[in-house]
Amino acid sequence: LVDAGHRAVIFDRFRGVQDTVVGEGTHFLIPWVQKPIIFDCRSRPRNIPVITGSKDLQNVNITLRILFRPVTAQLPRIFTSIGEDYDERVLPSITTEILKSVVARFDAGELITQRELVSRQVSEDLTERAATFGLILDDVSLTHLTFGKEFTEAVEMKQVAQQEAERARFIVEKAEQQKKAAVISAEGDSKAAELIANSLATAGDGLIELRKLEAAEDIAYQLSRSRNITYLPSGQSVL
Repeated sequence: LVDAGHRAVIFDRFRGVQDTVVGEGTHFLIPWVQKPIIFDCRSRPRNIPVITGSKDLQNVNITLRILFRPVTAQLPRIFTSIGEDYDERVLPSITTEILKSVVARFDAGELITQRELVSRQVSEDLTERAATFGLILDDVSLTHLTFGKEFTEAVEMKQVAQQEAERARFIVEKAEQQKKAAVISAEGDSKAAELIANSLATAGDGLIELRKLEAAEDIAYQLSRSRNITYLPSGQSVL
């Protein structure tokens, strides 16, 4: 009996492994002479972690997730040349080889900014390599990508330096604006002094007398609002 999604390879004690692959369902075998080897032909997932180096010699930790299945017609060859545990024997070795080859073409920064390109290149190369062993890869994706401690610390230090540079630039710009404001204020004071001087030259002491009257009026208004101030007629004695 061959379950759904499975195939069987027949081993004959006299003729060896048969080239015919048995499909799903119930089949007859010659007792003791023939033996079925059942293969699962459904897509199965596998996660493969790899530590490799980038083009700029940075350590990279990558985990690749693969959905794989065998080519049904090639099951007799797979069983004969590799064995029932073909995924354990083939996938880790070819995945490590392809990942090391592809990652070595990119710098650490490019692995982050061009992750889609890296993933596509790994998928194409790995699919082509797996086909030589009779395997079909339905999906290949990078699920994990990190760098070594030294590179991570260097990136953090760079970000801190950039923030400090931005803060320093802001301080410089603020000082420049304050300088411009001081210049404008000084120019305004200079212009006001010039206008007052011109007024004094034209009207004489009349402008000064006007300013005195305005000041006296303001003082009288402020004093009138205070509760502690009382006005009395002049020449009266105060008890």
